[in-house]
Amino acid sequence: MTDQRPTVGAARLAAAREEFEAETVYLNTASLGLPPRRTMDAVTTALDDWRRGVADAAGYDVAVEASRRDYARLVGVEPSWVALGSQVSALVGLVATSLPAGSEVLTATGDFTSVLFPFLARAGRGVTVREAPLEALADAVTSSTTLVAVSVVQSADGRIADLDALVAACDAVGAKTLVDTTQSTGWLPVDASRFTYTTGGGYKWLLAPRGTAFLTIAPGHRDDLVPVAAGWYAGEERWSSIYGSPLRLAADARRFDVSPAWHSWVGQAASLEFLLEVGVPALHAHATTMAHRFCTAVGLPWSGSAIVSAAADDAVPDLLRAARIVAATRAGRLRLAFHVSTSVSDVDRAAEVLAGHLTV
Repeated sequence: MTDQRPTVGAARLAAAREEFEAETVYLNTASLGLPPRRTMDAVTTALDDWRRGVADAAGYDVAVEASRRDYARLVGVEPSWVALGSQVSALVGLVATSLPAGSEVLTATGDFTSVLFPFLARAGRGVTVREAPLEALADAVTSSTTLVAVSVVQSADGRIADLDALVAACDAVGAKTLVDTTQSTGWLPVDASRFTYTTGGGYKWLLAPRGTAFLTIAPGHRDDLVPVAAGWYAGEERWSSIYGSPLRLAADARRFDVSPAWHSWVGQAASLEFLLEVGVPALHAHATTMAHRFCTAVGLPWSGSAIVSAAADDAVPDLLRAARIVAATRAGRLRLAFHVSTSVSDVDRAAEVLAGHLTV
């Protein structure tokens, strides 16, 4: 007789999905992640403490440091590698501003502009930006390349960069790497220790309120960056760094912290705890299984990503609206994203509604 009991991973995923309360078929995590119940509870409690006048500014440090610690676990580095910000573009801008004149930055054609614009904005200050198709990015690395900046997963269509080839090509010529994980960390295993820098926003696959972002810096490259946005929160002892000179920054990546949007970090800490409880292998297996199931049902090839992009006919917007299916349009195509909150019934309902209306 076959054992019909659920596996530990399946049981954990089933319990995790009970924390979501969407009133729609929600397939739009690539735009905005849904909060687990514990995240809503944590933020609501923090807001209520603020309302009642019992919030303590220093008390928010607990959530901030829990977020740093748990994000480090999620991407496979030590917490000392991790700096905290509010938006990816500002963190990429920190790297861009620190590049010397004469640097060449290689980017992927059509990548998200938060990864591109900070470098393009430096074009008048001696930095050259060169683009190549994502699939040919590693082949485009040359001895003139100072830094390669690319998203692990493309926001527009979910394509996944060949990171093994890219790291090998950069290592061969001594080029640095900046990899944005905003559309990957939370469903795709990411080892940030392989790269000079990584950036990532928290409000999509990390299920946080908007206002959290992460930067990892390989220890040997901290001195390459100038902490141009340093404030009191970047101090070695932050609550003793509020007034006056001399400069007394943290020795590790905390020197690049910006003062946190407190309530967003309360939510981020709860969501990271939730994601780690589910576990990266289970998150990856579930998201990709759901995306594959959808593609199979509607006759689309599957790319291996949790993001599915397809050409949609003119009937699709009304069909989605009538069926209360939430997705996005990016680069002129329908984009659907499958995460831990997605159920089999969500996938099957979306496939039933969209079958015959999508093409490659």
